[in-house]
Amino acid sequence: MKKLSFLSAIVLLTLGGNSAFSQKSQLQVARNSIGKLQAAISGKKDVKTQMGILGEGVRAVEAAQNDKKTKKWPETWAIKAYLSSYVSIIDGDEGNSDKYFGLAVDAIDSVRRLDKFQANSRLIEASIYNINIKKQNKANNAFKNNDFTTSYNLLKEISDFFPKDTALAINTALSAQNIRAFDSALIYFKRAKDNGVKDPAIFQTLSKLYTSKFEHEQALKILEEGIVLNPYNANLTNDYINLLLDNEKYNDAIKVIEQNLKANTGNKLLYFLYGYLHQRNNTYTTAELAYTKALGIDENYFDALYQLGLAYVDSANESLNAKTPEGSQKFVTLINRAEVTLLQAHEINQNDKSTVQLLIDIYTRENKLDKVRELKSKLEEF
Repeated sequence: MKKLSFLSAIVLLTLGGNSAFSQKSQLQVARNSIGKLQAAISGKKDVKTQMGILGEGVRAVEAAQNDKKTKKWPETWAIKAYLSSYVSIIDGDEGNSDKYFGLAVDAIDSVRRLDKFQANSRLIEASIYNINIKKQNKANNAFKNNDFTTSYNLLKEISDFFPKDTALAINTALSAQNIRAFDSALIYFKRAKDNGVKDPAIFQTLSKLYTSKFEHEQALKILEEGIVLNPYNANLTNDYINLLLDNEKYNDAIKVIEQNLKANTGNKLLYFLYGYLHQRNNTYTTAELAYTKALGIDENYFDALYQLGLAYVDSANESLNAKTPEGSQKFVTLINRAEVTLLQAHEINQNDKSTVQLLIDIYTRENKLDKVRELKSKLEEF
């Protein structure tokens, strides 16, 4: 998760004078401590030095908040919010850090209620910035302890405060996923994407979230966006093709596969899918070539062997239906090829029932009854 710099949390603040403070006062001491703190940070003083300055300021502002006059002034609470919020992010004592975190939150509520003219807006903004750093630390600890509800609730607030921070958006989405708040996860993953994240996994996750909501067109669109940013990424491409197939957009799938095969000739899955789609269209010659290409990459590719064997069987049946001498001869040739191919598939996966059943059908046609009995008995063992 992106870590926010403590130094960046200090906003250079110009605090205007107030005629009511011509004399030395506790509030003036507290105000001065902000300038001292900024000087210490600029001078790269250590935490101990900074805590000493903060201690002086906190004591002064607590005195001011107990004064019947200055406790009504918004500036008192604005300074308290700022000093307390900074203590909460640099104090190494977790209990003390949490204490000042709570004091800062309460002080912000008070100054917002009292400051009708928003005269202390810069102090408030700086305090909220610091508080969000503290919240992020608390969210990190909650996530590590598998308290995803707490993590999500905190990260949501921080991400909404820093909407351009993509790391925060992603971590908020991940926490939401862990509590099965999928609609919220979608919102924050989308925020990350819209702010420039190009990671293919984000587009894949968004597509799955849209699919779970039955928004299939949006799921396809997200994958298309991801592919534009990550051309020929195998995972995105596979998800896109599978989603096209799930939505019966077979011609679109064929076009996508053809485009990808021009750039990626070593992808056996693409060849397999290309063969499968052409087999569905009864273009067996193209299907055979595609399966052969896949097997050239992986000779033990079971799915390609099985589908090639099935394509030979379907093509053989088509030839037999022609009822010509040429058709009969072609039938014999194709059935022989189917037998050899399916035996290879059976050798790789002997427990696949579909392969065994196809071999039984072939041997029945060839009147090889001993092999039929052997395979049937094996089928009964499954």
